[in-house]
Amino acid sequence: MRVLYFAWVRERIGTGEEEVEPPAGVHTLADLAIWLRDRSAGHAEALADITRLRGAIDQRFVALDAEIGAAREVALFPPVTGG
Repeated sequence: MRVLYFAWVRERIGTGEEEVEPPAGVHTLADLAIWLRDRSAGHAEALADITRLRGAIDQRFVALDAEIGAAREVALFPPVTGG
């Protein structure tokens, strides 16, 4: 699965994307974010408070409790505001 990171999430992790193979127990976007925390200190910092994140699965905005199923692409990013 390809995971994309944007804005300060990308800056803290140090990359805009990576390929991962989550374990069987990872079912939701929140589960994935929590599992990703262990990949590096940057991941831990960026994903420490998942309530500050928004997500997309295969380019569709979803809630963090959305099932990732057989997703090919997941994105994690901070809330976006317009102006």
